[in-house]
Amino acid sequence: MFKNTLYLLILSVFVFFQSCDFNRAKKIQDPSKKYARASEYYQMGKYAKTQIMLEDIILSLRMTKEGVDALYKYADSYYQMKDYILAGYYFRKYVEDYPKGTNSENAQFMSAKCYYLDAPKSKLDQNATLTALQEFELFITKYPDSEKIQECNNLIDELRERLEKKSYENARLYYDIGYFNAATIALENNLKSFPDTQYKEDILYLIIMSKYKYAKNSIASKQQERYTDVINSYQKMIKKLPDTKYQKELNTVYTNSKKFIDEQKEKNNKI
Repeated sequence: MFKNTLYLLILSVFVFFQSCDFNRAKKIQDPSKKYARASEYYQMGKYAKTQIMLEDIILSLRMTKEGVDALYKYADSYYQMKDYILAGYYFRKYVEDYPKGTNSENAQFMSAKCYYLDAPKSKLDQNATLTALQEFELFITKYPDSEKIQECNNLIDELRERLEKKSYENARLYYDIGYFNAATIALENNLKSFPDTQYKEDILYLIIMSKYKYAKNSIASKQQERYTDVINSYQKMIKKLPDTKYQKELNTVYTNSKKFIDEQKEKNNKI
């Protein structure tokens, strides 16, 4: 009990003096001295205190050697605290203000990485994903010999997979809610945008099913034409994927579509 009380007392005293030290540091007027203290906090991993110290002197030190380092540490402090939006903003500002700065290459990369880390999962809006792609591509253009190129390429592949998945999910949604013509258009556009998509088999299947259900729900005068479209799509898919996992279901769709067309031909011949 005594040891615990003593420990809490010592801790309280330590925190008190730390707080006093920081309050004195905040009151330093000389930008260079204040930057030196901010750097100490940065080296100790006290990033919130680093930000507070640096935000008062960033403008005062602008275009000085200390200012170059201060802006980078300021950006990195946000990054270390997982505030990727502000970190990305200040890393980009570093590149704009100090294009030849010591850390310009790394700042360019970190700007892109912040957008990557901020990019939401595939079910949400993809603006951050698109921005991250643009930033990584810009980095590769500016620094083609950088040792970070492989990492950039890996992250670009991951971001493109996110976009591919989002595109597929959007198209699939039209099918799930029964908008079969819209689903067909969206799914076909998905294939055009991502011809090597990992969802190709599912997309081709959904295109046929969308066309089939659209034909079933069409007015009589349009059904023959639309069932013919179903058959054409079926034949194309079976040619590309003869062992598709959807073969049994698609064979039924094909048989029903063929039966409808044959019956229509018989009716027309009798007229």
